[in-house]
Amino acid sequence: MNAAGVGDHVDLPGSVVAAEKLEAPEIELDSTLRKIVSVRACSTLRLRVTIRGRPEPEVKWSKEGGTVSERALIEATSSYTELLIENVNRNDTGKYVLMAENCNGSKSAFINVRVLDSPSAPTNLEVNDAKRNSVSISWEAPLIDGGAKILHYIIEKREEARKAFTSVCSNCVRNSYKIDNLQEGSFYYFRVLAVNEFGTGLPVETTEAVKVSEAPLPPGKITLSEVTCNSARLSWEKPDNDGGSKITRYIIEMQANGDDTWTMCSESKALEATINGLAKGKEYFFRVSAVNEKGKSEPKFLLAPVTVKDTSVEPIINLLSNAFSVKAGNDLKIDVPFKGVPPPIVAWKKDGNLLKETSRVNVHTSDASSQIIIKDASRIDVGVYEVTLTNLTGTTSAEIFVNVFERPGPPSDLSVAEVSADFMSLLWQPPHYTGGCQISNYVVEKRDTGSTIWQNVSATVARTSIKISRLTQGTEYQFRIAAENRYGKSHFVESEPVVAQYPFKPPGPPTNLCVVSASKSVMVVAWSKPDSDGGSPIIGYHIECKDQSSILWTKLNRNPVTDIQFKVTSVEEGLMYEFRVCAENMAGVGPCSKPSEPVAARDQCDPPYNLTVTNISNSSVSLSWDKPEYDAWTLVYDDMMATTCKITKLLKGNEYLFRVRAVNKYGEGETLESEPIKAMDPFTIPSAPTDVEVTSATSEAMTICWKRPASDGGSRISGYIIEKREKQGVRWVRFNKKPVYDLRVKASGLHEGCEYEFRVFAENAAGLSEPSLPSPLTLAEDPKFLPCPPLQFCRYITYRIFLKCLYQVCLLISHINDRF
Repeated sequence: MNAAGVGDHVDLPGSVVAAEKLEAPEIELDSTLRKIVSVRACSTLRLRVTIRGRPEPEVKWSKEGGTVSERALIEATSSYTELLIENVNRNDTGKYVLMAENCNGSKSAFINVRVLDSPSAPTNLEVNDAKRNSVSISWEAPLIDGGAKILHYIIEKREEARKAFTSVCSNCVRNSYKIDNLQEGSFYYFRVLAVNEFGTGLPVETTEAVKVSEAPLPPGKITLSEVTCNSARLSWEKPDNDGGSKITRYIIEMQANGDDTWTMCSESKALEATINGLAKGKEYFFRVSAVNEKGKSEPKFLLAPVTVKDTSVEPIINLLSNAFSVKAGNDLKIDVPFKGVPPPIVAWKKDGNLLKETSRVNVHTSDASSQIIIKDASRIDVGVYEVTLTNLTGTTSAEIFVNVFERPGPPSDLSVAEVSADFMSLLWQPPHYTGGCQISNYVVEKRDTGSTIWQNVSATVARTSIKISRLTQGTEYQFRIAAENRYGKSHFVESEPVVAQYPFKPPGPPTNLCVVSASKSVMVVAWSKPDSDGGSPIIGYHIECKDQSSILWTKLNRNPVTDIQFKVTSVEEGLMYEFRVCAENMAGVGPCSKPSEPVAARDQCDPPYNLTVTNISNSSVSLSWDKPEYDAWTLVYDDMMATTCKITKLLKGNEYLFRVRAVNKYGEGETLESEPIKAMDPFTIPSAPTDVEVTSATSEAMTICWKRPASDGGSRISGYIIEKREKQGVRWVRFNKKPVYDLRVKASGLHEGCEYEFRVFAENAAGLSEPSLPSPLTLAEDPKFLPCPPLQFCRYITYRIFLKCLYQVCLLISHINDRF
């Protein structure tokens, strides 16, 4: 076809069959993928490979010597496949294999990937050798070097009891290292980390704690302790070093003289052993080895051969001095060397009793000596110690005297020998325990019992007595004393509190107190001297008075009265007075006398006057006189016209007589006198309310009801007071602030679940009645009722009632219609 149009066609020879072209898979690697693909840690790895093949090949990614990371994303199309791994790390390093396969064949290719990261953990960490203060370790290089050369290694250690590792070496270039300066006998963990240019890799750590120890050194000096006709007893010292592990046992070997073979003859956990079964008269060589968990030490030989024979010797004590002294708080060591074969049995006594060993007092005995070690010596260690040695051939003993220098014990028997108003004398005895040396002086202090501060009196008292002056009269003092020697001051011993006062007492109460005369303005009181003046002459007396209806006493004199009577002018007419008197001496004012009998402040009747004798005969005379001008009666009204009157301003409790006279124009009539009348109210308090009960109760409130008192006491009931009490309580609590006027009340603010009881008081003008009997205990809880019928049943009943009512209404309407 051209611009002019379409030309003639041409026919293809033969027939054509339409069919898909088949091709074997082909993989084309980019030049960058043919080299090692390097990628930094934490970045993204992207491997994109072109593929061909008909039909479309199936693609599979794998990793030689491992598996492809779970984080890998694989994408496959007809023309390419892509492996994507984000945030790569050292574990993504390796050879990745790509396999493409279809029905015409398969094709594979590999890509080397190197992740540039810190190395993985070293491998095969081993502890090659452990000494008592060092450990040697070795390891192999990490399987993954992080894409860079391993520069060096970091070695760290950690004690078993700690949580943090500490660095031992930070630049080790070999695959082994010796760690020194370790704590002997301790357990350690070790770890190694590889370092490349990208940082420090993962650590490899020992799986178990490594104990820093080795086989022990040989035992110390070996001593032949005892020889008999068939045995020998050896003792030895501990090794200078146990290799860092506890010595578990000692092995004793022997060799007969002339024999070349060493034979184990005994094992011992102690530092001594007895070898039996020896031949009498024969010579033997011995050696001892120490054993711990790491192994056996080199043997220690007994220098000289042992000849088996009987060598018994009676015990002998070689003590240079039998007196020992030590300062308190220091340690005391008493070493008693002795000789004896066989080694004697040692026994210690203190003050005749068997010495008891404690954590502070220890006894160490060997074949040649016995030693007492007393730690932190004190006064209880003072005494006589006796050591006794006994073996088969005899017994011997020695006494040792121990003295401990320390501060003394407190003085004893402190007493106040003399007491006065401004001084006191003290006596005491020296301490029972002087601290092992002479008492140099005593320290005396005092304090007022109203204060906690002690004041120094003297710190240089040489004797066991002192007179303390300049005290304040009437003040109570306490004294304390301490003894002092060259090693310090003892604890203080305190006296009983003592009042600074004269040695005599205040006088007793005066006696025979009475009112010798009384008028409306003056009373004269007299008394006798006290039975006892307290040991000091009486200076004077103090007089007090009070109204009979009062409780307050009033002092009448400013200065002591030296006489035994006193004139009282400050009285009020008509009042009843009582008096009391107390005496005073140098020691102070004594107790008061008993109060006098009440006496009224009123004048006595005047005597009659103008006595005249008339009509004198031999057998009789007539007497006439005028009545007294004052008869002690008080005029209340002199112009009363009514036949009643009210007299006020009487004193409650006083008893009165009243009399009335009628007066007309011719004069006064005869007097009418009343019976004695006491001034008091005509009513009393009411009786207690009755029948107190709780009529209703909830969880928070209760209603209480009661009945009126049987008697109102002659005065109207003005209200009621209600109190409550819990079952477990002991006090009654009032809960109504104002009186209740009704016979019921509601108590609120109760505690749910508590039981309460109530009582009621009635009140009138005379006061409160006695409480009523308590109500029964009632529980504060909400009332409980039987449940209602089920809802569906209620609805059914309601519906039936409605139908029945409707039927009745219809019948009524029908009946009305029939009538009209």
